[in-house]
Amino acid sequence: MPVGPVWFRPPRLVACPVQIPRVSSPWAGGDVVDEVTLSSVLSDFARTLTTDFPIQGILDHLVERIVDVLDVTAAGVTLISPGTAPRYVAASDADALAFERLQTELGHGPCLTAYQTGDAVTVPDLRDDGRFLDFVPTALAAGVRAVFAFPLRHGAGRLGALDLYRDRAGELDPRDMAAAQTLADVAAAYLLNAQARQEALEISDRFRAGALHDPLTGLPNRTLLQQRIEHAAQRAHRSHTQAAVLFADLDRFKEVNDTYGHRIGDELLVGVARRLSDVVRPGDTLARVSGDEFVILCEDMVDVGDVLRLAARVGDAFTAPFVVAGTEISCTASVGVAYSGPGEAVTDELITHADLAMYQAKRLGGATHQALNQRSATTAGDRGRLDRDLRTALSAGHLDLAYQPIVRTRDRSVVGVEALLRWTHPQHGTVPALTTVGIAEQNGLIEGIGAWVLERGCADRGRWLAEHPGQPVDVSVNVSVRQLMGPGFADTVAGVLERTQMDPAALVLELTEGVFIEDGSRATAVLADLKALGVRLTLDDFGTGYCSLGYLRRFPVDAIKIDQDFVADIGHDASGAAIVAAVSDLAHALGMDVTAEGVETLEQHDVVTSVGCEHAQGFLYGRPLPASGVPELLRCAGDRAAHRSAGVRPPASGPRWQAS
Repeated sequence: MPVGPVWFRPPRLVACPVQIPRVSSPWAGGDVVDEVTLSSVLSDFARTLTTDFPIQGILDHLVERIVDVLDVTAAGVTLISPGTAPRYVAASDADALAFERLQTELGHGPCLTAYQTGDAVTVPDLRDDGRFLDFVPTALAAGVRAVFAFPLRHGAGRLGALDLYRDRAGELDPRDMAAAQTLADVAAAYLLNAQARQEALEISDRFRAGALHDPLTGLPNRTLLQQRIEHAAQRAHRSHTQAAVLFADLDRFKEVNDTYGHRIGDELLVGVARRLSDVVRPGDTLARVSGDEFVILCEDMVDVGDVLRLAARVGDAFTAPFVVAGTEISCTASVGVAYSGPGEAVTDELITHADLAMYQAKRLGGATHQALNQRSATTAGDRGRLDRDLRTALSAGHLDLAYQPIVRTRDRSVVGVEALLRWTHPQHGTVPALTTVGIAEQNGLIEGIGAWVLERGCADRGRWLAEHPGQPVDVSVNVSVRQLMGPGFADTVAGVLERTQMDPAALVLELTEGVFIEDGSRATAVLADLKALGVRLTLDDFGTGYCSLGYLRRFPVDAIKIDQDFVADIGHDASGAAIVAAVSDLAHALGMDVTAEGVETLEQHDVVTSVGCEHAQGFLYGRPLPASGVPELLRCAGDRAAHRSAGVRPPASGPRWQAS
């Protein structure tokens, strides 16, 4: 039967040596094989092949022994599976190998006939045989005069055929014929065992690969990622290098499944895996850990800039739409980055911290990345412990607020403060706000903690005004997406305003672009309810997501805060001032005020003032301070205002406050 081209055989495996009675070649007057010789060969097979001998080794061993003991010039053997190209072929010399391949290519010959019929095929003189017209000319030209083929039989089936070639015409002695068929049958039995072993090994390998790889994308899964992290820990300890993890989560992937169906969603995930594979560095591990979440483990980092550049490349990978089943689908990702210092411990805590950083990127509207240093991310044990401890932190008095001044740029007078959540763990000290908020959002505590922050901030403002009634101050409070979109948030705010007798106009709720991305219609309704209460709304960290100012025309936002990354470029990059100016102009065109975040130098202050930013915030004006420090802040602000009213030049610079 026709079969395709055979495979080249691997290097020959040498069997264990055994003393076998040699028989002189018949053209030198030798004898044919005797029972003692055959018994010795069979014993050799038994001793050698009962071990885990590979299939190719068995075939090589067979042709070597055949030429040793039979009245033939060369031998070849081919394993045949119907409908597929032979995977295994062996021969005693190059000519025999060529004859095996020739029969495969032609689709006929003694070998294939023996396999198909299950009977030995004898061609004692090729010049007189008319059955194999295409095979005979080539064989004769190579000096072959006789061919004998024997099926490799197992019960009613066959595995292939053994071919014997001789350089002179004539029948093969009946005892040699019987010996050849016996050796072929014995070899077939060993081959069956070897095939069973190999199939079992392949199945085991497939199961192992399946246990370590994602079945949809073929990427490493969480189990293999964990192994790679352990390997990275060993390398970092030996080489004193850094490691990092990037945690990427697709934005609004649920909408893709809801709109196009899960099959298209799966194809999109495969496309994402392919693009991410193109941007990772050689040696990095890209894994799919669940759903639409991908993790990149980076080893042997020279500096943090390496992983930040990789994070930028990951973002760029989503610039062009994905074409899935003929449909263009635009998709972005939120990326969290966490990294260790040189030689520091590399554990799966990096994944936890990168997950938290990713969640912060989500809060900023998605389509961006946020970085979290492992040292700043805290090493306060595993995520489960932090989760449990946060559940009791509020009742135990471990949560507090710090306040950072917000100034009016034209005269640097304090007009407000931003309330910042602080968690002081009794054993591990300060837990970063990013970690705290991330855990609270994921375990459902954010609504309760958020309500406490609102009430505490408004109550603190009431106490400050009691001490300084002539110095009004606004209080800005950050509101998470889940908190805002939760049931009854506007009612919660209304209750806080009533209990604290807070002026609604003095309460500023700071939102991120994520509220518009997650559910625009729901967000519009909630924001309208809040505006009806009289509070003000500010879009925080503008520029880090993908929400445009034009898009904001649909939402009742009063102001925006320009992200500190743009302000930081002022004085270092010519584009920094230009971007701040452009955003400020567009915001004003939409009737919004502008606050510049992260102002740390006088040059930055002068620039943001000159381009029209009404307010600014940053270390230049003051660091976060406890509630007890705000009255002194307001007193100093009042003194400066009094100096201006009296025509007295105020001090060149105000006081600095450090957080306690």
